[in-house]
Amino acid sequence: MNLEYFIAKRLITAKHFKSSISAPIIKIAISAIAIGMIMMIVSVATGIGLQQKIREKVSAFNGHVIISNYDNNQSEVTLVPISKKQNFYPKFTSVSEVTHIQAIASKAGIIRTETAFEGIILKGVGTDYQWNNIKEYIVSGRLPDFSKGLNQEVVISQFLANRLNLKVGDSFNTFFIKEDQNQLPNSRRFKITGIFNSGFQEFDATYIIGDIRHIQRMNKWKPDQVGAFEVFVNDFNNIETIGKKVYEQTSSTQDTRTIVEKYSYIFEWLKLFDFNIVIILAVMILVATINMVVALLVLILERTQMIGILKALGASNWSVRKIFLYNAFYLIVRGLFWGNLIGISLLLIQQYFGIIKLNPENYYVNQAPVYLNWGYVVLLNLLTVTVCFLVLLIPSYIITKISPVKAIRFG
Repeated sequence: MNLEYFIAKRLITAKHFKSSISAPIIKIAISAIAIGMIMMIVSVATGIGLQQKIREKVSAFNGHVIISNYDNNQSEVTLVPISKKQNFYPKFTSVSEVTHIQAIASKAGIIRTETAFEGIILKGVGTDYQWNNIKEYIVSGRLPDFSKGLNQEVVISQFLANRLNLKVGDSFNTFFIKEDQNQLPNSRRFKITGIFNSGFQEFDATYIIGDIRHIQRMNKWKPDQVGAFEVFVNDFNNIETIGKKVYEQTSSTQDTRTIVEKYSYIFEWLKLFDFNIVIILAVMILVATINMVVALLVLILERTQMIGILKALGASNWSVRKIFLYNAFYLIVRGLFWGNLIGISLLLIQQYFGIIKLNPENYYVNQAPVYLNWGYVVLLNLLTVTVCFLVLLIPSYIITKISPVKAIRFG
């Protein structure tokens, strides 16, 4: 470390700002860096967290890809059955990305109690149904057991349970309309073993989950006939590519739809989060950079005489510029330290205590989810340091225009 650098570092280090006019500007610059980092970390963590949570929730109740027979019917109710005797069932070995496949069926009905009634869709599932996907959404009771004979056990949403004034252990009658409307509807009595709350209003307000054999009997299907297959994959980010692979492995009479296609309005809405995150990052980095530029200019103007002295002693323009850039870097690091500390602390508090609540009717979740990944935290810090440092090279160029004689004479 040369002499002029040591002298200048001692003169303009932050410890000597307290009595100078640059002190409040320096504090504002550090605060801007800290606030910007807080906003960036929180926006990325909550934005990605919300996207992932909604994706997990939608796929937990629908699978990633749905295989069914071609049908003009656009409703959720299955009318045309599909045979379970397929090359891809019960193991979808031809597509390596597929992790699980399960058979389901659905039928519309009306729950009737002594005080209320609600239109519902019974989602019939069998022994291959992957209950672990929805286990975390069970708020009371237990999951039904369909491994033995046909039974009346079902799980119902908390939304429907509240509207119908039902609880775990209660039984209720459900009436299913036949295709021939001149015939009396099918009647089934179900018993609630569990109540779930997904926060996904479209599913909570409509579906109950029960034994698929009820639907097979009511529709007069054979035991090997089902309504559709739900396929789960190992990489949601490549769901479109995997969906095409799945489609290629099905027959010409079968149709495949990814949940991105089925719930296109939800996933188009989720894409807006990426745009919003980019805008927030750009604005925060811009604000932090502007504040650092102002702070550096004030430091240079305040230390003009010192710059002249150093130049008179033989210091080059670049060596003097480095002194101010090193100090600017020190201020940036201070701001990043406090920004990371506060930002990560806020995220951990939200992750473990769920303080910020959201309306599930609008956001499909009950509380703001958090995705805390150290990789993007490091990238945000590196991005901020790199952009700020590169931009600060411009105002530091003023140092090359300072004349040693004039600086010492008029300083």
